[in-house]
Parts: sequence; structure tokens; C-alpha cells
Amino acid sequence: MIRFLIRLVIWFAAAFIGIVAADAFLSGFSVSGWTSYVIVAAIFAVIQSLIAPMMNQYTERNAKMFMGGVGIFSTLIALIITNLISGALTISGLGTWIAAAVIVWVFGALAAFILPFLLVKKVVNERRS
Repeated sequence: MIRFLIRLVIWFAAAFIGIVAADAFLSGFSVSGWTSYVIVAAIFAVIQSLIAPMMNQYTERNAKMFMGGVGIFSTLIALIITNLISGALTISGLGTWIAAAVIVWVFGALAAFILPFLLVKKVVNERRS
């Protein structure tokens, strides 16, 4: 249960960081208000956590050569659904949609890779003290 909660926190934090980065870099990407970032990141993280495994499984079975693009494509689909569900997220222009998917995916992936090391380091240091 603890591992599930840790993964959930990391997944949410990665989504949050990706969405904040996209908002910072893209003029056609906006989230209305700081509290909306939390709502948009939560919606996005839930959708992404449901879509990504299904897409990975399908692609691995039927089209292995596309495995590398699944993350970006599932991020784009999750952004589209989040945009439809949440009125707080606005993305305008095809180029912005594509760039947003790449930015959210890259920053989210980096955060998902780095955050566990930071959390483990913190827990180890606390246990040593």
C-alpha cells in the first residue's frame, strides 16, 4: 500500500511539473489559476495512468516498432481528454498541442525518474539520524 501511495504521489508530481513547464514555455498553453494546476494535474495523472498501460500493452503486442512513441502519444490523448473535462486548461493551435505533449512528456518523465531518488535519499537520511 505504501509503494502504491508513493507511486501515486510521484505520478501526480510528474504530471504537475510537466503541466507547469508547458505553461511556462508555450504561449498557447494556459492553466487558469494556481489551484487549477492541482486539478488539471490530478485529472491528467488519472487519465494518463489509465491510458498509458493499455497503449503500451496494445503496442507491444501489435506494433513493437512504435513503443518509443507511446509515451508522447498517450500524453497527447491525456491532454485532449483533460482539456475536454477541465475548463481550466486551454491549448490553442496544432503546434501548441504537439509541443505541449512533448514538453509534458519530457518534464514528466524526468520528474518521474528523479523524484524517487530524491525521496529515497530523504528517507535514508532520516533513518540514519
